[in-house]
Amino acid sequence: MKEAFLARMEAYLKEEFPAFLASLDCEMYRGVRYNPLKLTKEQFMELFPYDIKQTPFCEEAFYIDADIQKLGTHPLHVSGGIYMQEPSATSAVTVLDVQSDDWVLDLCAAPGGKSSQIAARLNHSGFLVANEIDFKRAKILLSNMERLGFGEVIITNNRADQLCHHCTGWFDKILVDAPCSGEGMMKKHDEAMHGWSVANVQACANRQFEILNTAFDALKAGGILVYSTCTYAIEENEAIVSRILSCREDIIQIDCGAAFGRCGFACEGMDHQKVRRIFPMDQGEGHFIAKFQKLNTAHTKKQKNKKITAPSKQQLSALAKIIELPQGYFDVCDDQIYYRKHMFVDMGKQHVLRQGVLCGTWTKNRLNPHHHLFMSAYLRNSFKQVLELNEEQWHSYQAGEELNIDGYYGIVALAWHSLIVGYGKGDGNVIKNKYPKGLRVR
Repeated sequence: MKEAFLARMEAYLKEEFPAFLASLDCEMYRGVRYNPLKLTKEQFMELFPYDIKQTPFCEEAFYIDADIQKLGTHPLHVSGGIYMQEPSATSAVTVLDVQSDDWVLDLCAAPGGKSSQIAARLNHSGFLVANEIDFKRAKILLSNMERLGFGEVIITNNRADQLCHHCTGWFDKILVDAPCSGEGMMKKHDEAMHGWSVANVQACANRQFEILNTAFDALKAGGILVYSTCTYAIEENEAIVSRILSCREDIIQIDCGAAFGRCGFACEGMDHQKVRRIFPMDQGEGHFIAKFQKLNTAHTKKQKNKKITAPSKQQLSALAKIIELPQGYFDVCDDQIYYRKHMFVDMGKQHVLRQGVLCGTWTKNRLNPHHHLFMSAYLRNSFKQVLELNEEQWHSYQAGEELNIDGYYGIVALAWHSLIVGYGKGDGNVIKNKYPKGLRVR
């Protein structure tokens, strides 16, 4: 399998093939992206524990020369201040060029790198639907979006065709980061090399075409769709662009407008100068990006607001003991209280894992706050009690231990360098640990 793959790459790259071959023996590029809704670039650079270098792909993304695994328990990560992401993977959202108040669909969203990048660009405006067809991966997507603190988002677990049919003509921008053969991830995942075959490449291409074709139905007239993969195969990249252009008269290919990477490979029926390719020689593991615009929409389904159930006075009073109640909307569903700055959207029969910020669960006439409330980027300055932890206290809290700090009663948001990492409950003598058990590190 490896020999067949390398023979194809040599045919693609010609005189650059030796440089590509040498890159396979190098460490893969590692990257980190800071969350601008949680901290500034200056704060990130001051608090990040390793040397960093700006990437050309995204303003918030940096190369790092460090063990990413160690960062998983760092308070910058725990607080949602950063997201570890292969550098070239940030390029597609840069090309998508999300603007305030856009309605955006990320159709193949797990594990959440690109969705979180989109949500940060929206800055609590507009609306994001982040969808993942695989339930286990959708739960990972939910976990990452919760940690990073996003609330103006719906996490869905649906087939692409079903979701796009429900949302016909809704979106200003759509990202289709399609499932692919993963040739650009071979250094990260050995199975990408061992499982490689021409037959798998073609199977991926057929699936990608089906997803892309249905995605255009959910796009508004004049809307922008970006198609991306992390593979090198022409069948999954330029050939998909050519194929979709040949069968849809309502779209045009437009230039990606990016200086990074390089143009694509020549392919009949599309303009290879308008797409972008990133190889390891371009300081990223591998990405392909194409950009389209929709000319017209034959049909648009009306967006409907969800019929919400307002919290009771008792429920709002309990929440008001924790935060200054914000402007916006609350919805109670199955004793769980959700908040959105903007109105909740009716998603019909689509499978929704989360819409808005999950504030807590109402049980036995009392509110059990949820971790998402404290991770919320929009609500992070609303807490009535905030305790700044020193390094020793942070490690104790992360281990699930009580904090021997007196003078606090009720729910207390806990912070590290002003970044909320979770909460505890004070009884005047100690603060009981409410850090989620699944996140604790001993």
